[in-house]
This record gives sequence, C-alpha cells and structure tokens, in this order.
Amino acid sequence: MDTGSTAWMLASTALVCLMVPGLALFYGGMVAAKSVLNMIMMTFGSVALVGCIWIVYGFSAAFGDSIGGAGLLGDVTEFFGMKGVIADDPKAVIPLSVFAAFQALFAALTAALICGAISDRIKFGAWMAFTGIWVTLVYLPVAHWVFAFDGKDVVGGWIVNKLGAIDYAGGTAVHINSGAAALAVILVLGRRIGWQKAGGQERPHNLPLVMLGAGLLWFGWFGFNGGSALTSSNAASVVVLNTFTATCSAMLGWLLVEKLRDGHPTTLGAASGAIAGLVAITPSCGAVSPLGALALGAIGGAVCALAVGLKYKFGYDDSLDVVGIHLVGGLTGTLLVGILATSDAPNGVDGLLYGGGLSLVGKQAVGAFAVLAYSFAVTWLIAKALDKTMGLRVRPEVEQEGVDVHLHAESAYDLAHPPATASSPVPEPAAAG
Repeated sequence: MDTGSTAWMLASTALVCLMVPGLALFYGGMVAAKSVLNMIMMTFGSVALVGCIWIVYGFSAAFGDSIGGAGLLGDVTEFFGMKGVIADDPKAVIPLSVFAAFQALFAALTAALICGAISDRIKFGAWMAFTGIWVTLVYLPVAHWVFAFDGKDVVGGWIVNKLGAIDYAGGTAVHINSGAAALAVILVLGRRIGWQKAGGQERPHNLPLVMLGAGLLWFGWFGFNGGSALTSSNAASVVVLNTFTATCSAMLGWLLVEKLRDGHPTTLGAASGAIAGLVAITPSCGAVSPLGALALGAIGGAVCALAVGLKYKFGYDDSLDVVGIHLVGGLTGTLLVGILATSDAPNGVDGLLYGGGLSLVGKQAVGAFAVLAYSFAVTWLIAKALDKTMGLRVRPEVEQEGVDVHLHAESAYDLAHPPATASSPVPEPAAAG
C-alpha cells in the first residue's frame, strides 16, 4: 500500500466533492432568481441518487469484469453492494474503496451536468426518475467502455483496451456523454416559454455567483484530472499543470471571440471560457505538453464560444449551454489528442504533429462518436418514455411564475421583507407561553 498515493486519492476525492456545490452555484447564478433553488436541488438531488445507485450496483457495472469479455458492461454481481470493496488488500497501491468513492463522484457529476440544459421547465420528480434510469442505461456502460482497464484475469471496456483511444479523465464518458444526453432531452422537452423573446428567461440573475461556482469547479478539477493518475507521482503533477494551463488560455480564447464578435468581454464569458478549457483538457491532460495544453485550451475556448450560438441557429433551447460547452468542448479535447499528443507526456503516445500519423486521430474519433451516438439515442428513448408516462414538463403557469415556489415551496431571496434598520429594529420574540 502506497500511503502517499492513498493520501492523494483521498484529497482528490474531497476536491471533486467540492465540485458539487461549485456546479450548483455556477448553474444557479445563470438562471432566473425564481429558478435558482430548483437548479441547486436538481444538482444535489442527482448526486444523492447516483451515490446510492453506485453503492448497490453502479460500481460493479462500471468496473466489474466485462460480461462475456465483450467490453460492453461489467458484471453487476461482482461488487454488488460493495461486496469485497472494503477488504484490506496489502498488494494494492491504493485501497479499492477510495477508488470507488472517487469514481462515484464522476458518475454523480456527469448526471448533474445535464440539468443545466433543461432549467426552468422540468418536474423535479421526473428529473430524479430520469437521472436514475439514465445513469443505469447510459453512464454505467460508457464508464465501463472508457475507464475499466484490463487487468490480471479481468477484461475491461472496449474503447480503452480494444480500440486504444486515450481519455485520461472523462472527455468521452463525462462530457461528450452528458452533452449528447442534454441535446436529446432538450429535443423531447421543448423550449422555455418566451425563449428568445423580450422578457424571456435567458438573463443570469447573479453573475458573482456564477464566478464563484466557476472558481470552485476550477479548484475541484485539479482533483478530477490529477486524481485520475491514481498515484502521487510525476504523472499527476503534469496533469495538474496542464489543467491549469489550458484553463487560462481557454478563458482568454473565449474573451477574444467575445471582443471580436460582440465588442466587449464579459464575466459570464470568462467563467464559461474557464469551464470550456477544463472540459477540453480533461481527456488530453495526460497526453499533451504544457505548450500543447496552452494551444488546446485556446482552441477549446474559442470553439465553444462560437458553438454556444448554434442553439439560436438550429432552435434548440440549451438553457445554460451544456451542449455548446460540454459536448463541443469534449469533442474538441478528445479529437485534438490525436494531433497534439506527445510521447513526453504521461500517456507516452505521439499524435500527428509529433510523427504519430493518423492512427490516433482515427481511434479518438471512433471513441468520441460512438459515445455520442449511444448516449443521444438511448437518452432520447428514456426521455420520450418518461414524457409519455409521468410527463416531463411542468404546467405553463408553474414555469411562468417560477419553479422554486411551486415545486419546492421556497424562495431564494426574501424580497418582500426589507432588512431591519435602526429606525425599524427587529421586534423581540414573544415570551413562551
């Protein structure tokens, strides 16, 4: 047992857990004031549900021995109920339990990412039902394809082992997967009332909250990517350096596009650019050099800044740009591995620019588009089935008046009662009895 690596994985797990409130605040600040609590609840609710599923059968389905050796799904019975996971294995570098906790947060956050695309208009119960079914039918198989490495007497997923594509920390399993799913459920759910019209629900209500959430996500992402090294090592250090580098250049790339296109850089653009860089570097953080990360981040930030406008061209209401950032950013980072990868980086593979030819480009494309197609198709069927049975969308009057009050009987801001002043102090509470 390597105590240093174990300590790093415990710390990385805690860092990734901080991404949960980071995502809730990032998304919550971008919606209308009457919807912020619902957005926070959808984020935390999905994390709670996925965490329970993960303990019962999720970890086993993702990381169990591949059923029939096909590399499509892990054996659900192997670690069912965390069977054997908490046993002490002195031959292991890190405990299996900390790996299980680390990967549980990957699953939970991937599901939570989707809710940003469908804000203001989905029933909370329908969202929770969707989350449970989606994680089971979409995330767990894809996680097996991408994250489950072959081992001694163990067969893992087909993308990482048979295809040989590189995805260091989840560009396909997390970002392309959630982005494609977001697009599918958007098409079933439909647009918000008043979308793209005067008085619509498109303006973020609290930009400082958005920036705070982005900062927490950036901080937690060092654990997300760096922890994927699974050791306290040079590889983890390179990954952390590349993660920081790409985020910086992506923010500048996004702001440059804003300046040239709109005439002014914005705080929302800065926050979105940072997230775009984090998304793009996720699959490639162990494959590129710091200069490669600089280039990849700048490309990812600029491409995502342009991609978020596609919803207006094609008419799909992606509320918080999950498709434009996570799907497009995940595709960008995954495909650029085939071009910018260098054998000097921890993955040890050369891409096209370093003499590696087109082979890696092809592998990356097959892996990326296989996940995109599977996630989109299955998610559309799940959303359609739920819409036909329990119904996905809230009533029009609920959407217009605000989902916070109607779905949760709460309001984020008590605007009806002004704060007490020296001339109108808060009254003393009445004596008991």
